[in-house]
Amino acid sequence: MNYKQLVIGKFILLSSLACTAGTDTTDWMPEQSFTQGVEGPAVDQSGHLYAVNFEKQGTIGKVTARNNAMVHITLTDGSIGNGIRFDKAGTMYIADYVNHNILALEKNSEDVKVYAHNDQMNQPNDIAIMDNGILFASDPNWAENSGNLWRINTDGSTSLLEKEMGTTNGVEVSPDNKTLYVNESVQRNVWRYDLDAKGNISNKTLFHHFEDHGMDGMRTDKAGNLYIARYGAGVIAVLSPKGKLIKTINLTGQHPTNIAFGGKDGKQVFVTMQKRGAIETFNNDIAGRNY
Repeated sequence: MNYKQLVIGKFILLSSLACTAGTDTTDWMPEQSFTQGVEGPAVDQSGHLYAVNFEKQGTIGKVTARNNAMVHITLTDGSIGNGIRFDKAGTMYIADYVNHNILALEKNSEDVKVYAHNDQMNQPNDIAIMDNGILFASDPNWAENSGNLWRINTDGSTSLLEKEMGTTNGVEVSPDNKTLYVNESVQRNVWRYDLDAKGNISNKTLFHHFEDHGMDGMRTDKAGNLYIARYGAGVIAVLSPKGKLIKTINLTGQHPTNIAFGGKDGKQVFVTMQKRGAIETFNNDIAGRNY
């Protein structure tokens, strides 16, 4: 593959210093380096950060350092990625909301394959993964303020776990793999399910409800706290395993779409920002679940 290296000139100094009063973040990638479809941040085993729609729609960008990124791969057939996750073998899974797919790119490969497909999906949006490789996908229908929840089994088959929910968006697994969290953006609910080793869910309970603004992607840390991108609020909300709001991290932009843990110790957090087309970052006191 011919990688296209991004060289950012005059923005380097600005972005490296970009932490305005009242914010807790700095810029890792500057404004408009990604499209407003920037989403799906995920970090691989080598510590490289990936996010969708770098420079143009339909790409996967690879960020190797602050202000340095390249087109890692360009999706074909009109596919556009959203959520990204890695399994323990280093395979990248990509939610392709245009063609109702979960795509897969094996480690050190350039061949993107359709891992799972189901025409009944509205648009697979965000994905979560268990340690055993079982995936979960949120599936919103924005026009009707509704959504579904799917399980993608390790053979690539799909199972509809729940239909006619609210506008399903962020989805995440707890560090012990015994809890699944799903949020509904429009209804501002976060739901909690018991999760077994086969990816079956039970005992649905309301985990937290926000009174304003929306929600997007979510991640857990090693202590089981849940980090939620609060779209429109310009913050990352952190909930305890009991559903209590512990703290909020103030962002420069108002429209975070998703978050990921990375860095040398797993304590650096990356936040994709829709309107800015940027990636913000902050240092956390607890490492992410996958570190």
